Amino acid sequence: MKEVSELLKVIGYEFKDEELLKNALTHSSYSSEHKLSYSENNERLEFIGDAFVDAAIGAELFTIMKDAPEGALSKNRADVVREESLADVARSINLGDYIYLGKGEEATGGRHKDSILADTFEALIGAIILDGGYEEGRRVILSLLRHKIELAVEGKLRQDYKTILQEKLQEKDHNFRMKYNIVSESGPDHNKTFTIEVIVNSEVLGRGTGKSKSKAEQAAARDALSKGVI
Repeated sequence: MKEVSELLKVIGYEFKDEELLKNALTHSSYSSEHKLSYSENNERLEFIGDAFVDAAIGAELFTIMKDAPEGALSKNRADVVREESLADVARSINLGDYIYLGKGEEATGGRHKDSILADTFEALIGAIILDGGYEEGRRVILSLLRHKIELAVEGKLRQDYKTILQEKLQEKDHNFRMKYNIVSESGPDHNKTFTIEVIVNSEVLGRGTGKSKSKAEQAAARDALSKGVI
């Protein structure tokens, strides 16, 4: 795992209570495997962060969209705070590199799963609120989610990442070869999780995980785009 100081530098916050930070980064699979108490994983912190991210984004949209009806505000807030969006932001700060995972989750690509990344992001916000107060939490939320908010207001947040990736590749090379390969499948038939890589000209550009092949492919394309190498 990377030094957590790198993460703190990116989010612009220093913890007074480092135990809160460690708890925020500890997935339940790790705490269970290491026989830690329930309070030492991030689920309770996620509960706080989830509620506050909703409130902070809602208040910001209320301020920006001065004449918008309640329905439009609700839709845009839902777009910004949905799992895929928060996971995207988590990837942009390499949050997955700092999560304490159990061996099972590690082996099945837990660091790349939208659900784990989004939940850990919310837990991190919850920890910041408890450590530094609501205003610090709000500042970090708006700093990290500013671009998502702007895209939502412009109606551009929900995008087809596979199409965007294909278009960007075509701009550079009309003869590129792209395919999506299944890396792994886990879980029972009624609740499978897929991990898929997007490969371009024999090079792996991105990896994604989802509850369906199409969602995993979208996540892989999004991962490729987030790296800025295209």
